[in-house]
Amino acid sequence: MAQLCELFGKSRQGYYKALNYIYRGAFEEEVVLSLVLKIRKKAKTSRWGLRKINPLIQKDLIGMKIKIGRDKLFDLLRVNGLLVTKRKRKFFTTQSHHWLRKYHNLVENMVVYRPNQLWVSDITYLLLNGQVMYLYLITDAYSQKIVGWNLSLDLKAESALEALKVAFQSQENINHYSLVHHSDRGVQYCSYDYTDLLKKKKVWISMTKPASPHENAIAERVNGILKEEWLEDIAGETNINPKKYIIKIIKIYNDMRPHESLGNLTPNQVHDEGFTRHDTERVIGKKYNWKKKTEPVKARSENSNAIGPNDYSLASCSSAELASALSWYCKLNETS
Repeated sequence: MAQLCELFGKSRQGYYKALNYIYRGAFEEEVVLSLVLKIRKKAKTSRWGLRKINPLIQKDLIGMKIKIGRDKLFDLLRVNGLLVTKRKRKFFTTQSHHWLRKYHNLVENMVVYRPNQLWVSDITYLLLNGQVMYLYLITDAYSQKIVGWNLSLDLKAESALEALKVAFQSQENINHYSLVHHSDRGVQYCSYDYTDLLKKKKVWISMTKPASPHENAIAERVNGILKEEWLEDIAGETNINPKKYIIKIIKIYNDMRPHESLGNLTPNQVHDEGFTRHDTERVIGKKYNWKKKTEPVKARSENSNAIGPNDYSLASCSSAELASALSWYCKLNETS
């Protein structure tokens, strides 16, 4: 060994130091991979990628004095086939071509500064036990916590109504006129039973414009998270209890999954424990943007923004959240 090291102009000490460095590097990579697989197993998903995994393993790595950067972790996951790939959509859940009354979009440029100020609703699907099932979700826009849900075999309005009832039961302390319910123009959300319950609870009703899924981007994003990280992994399974599985993954989503937009906090930490999600506030619009925190917006006093024959009245309120609706009202009066 001494002769070989001398032949290449290296010392034996340098050789063994380099060898130990290689062994240590391989050991550290095995530790990192084991932590990644452990977290994915605990979260019951193989689709948590770099951004979710990295903050969750850092505490353990610091304790073992292992340092690994984002790019190196990305390369390690790629070499070992652990990166997440995107999948294509197969089913559609929105039927907006109907005669039922629609409502204006009240959340464009709306500043979201607290929980239970804006709920967003949407429907996604899963394949289980050889059949298509539909998952109705209601999410708080500020904390991104799923506050209501229902799993059904159909796309009926009653199924959406059940998710709304669950949301009201889980969030009892809601001030009158302080909550906006935002959804697409699907027939489920425009049905009389659904809108009547919202009006009974004194909740403002807001809907997207036709063919504008970007106006309900938060709900679409939550659908995508559940579908990509959990639901598509169980497609075709026949030995899973659907409702028990959904309860489990929603609990993991609310309690365990960190969100980059929440400063790597979980939805429950922001919603229930009162953690501040950011030092700025989110402005809802075609594209998200941020602004410095301002004084809370005052609650509205009425709830009437329905689009229908002889019904064009809007709440007379100074709230910034009604700017777009008031603009529409003024234009209507000018042309009439």
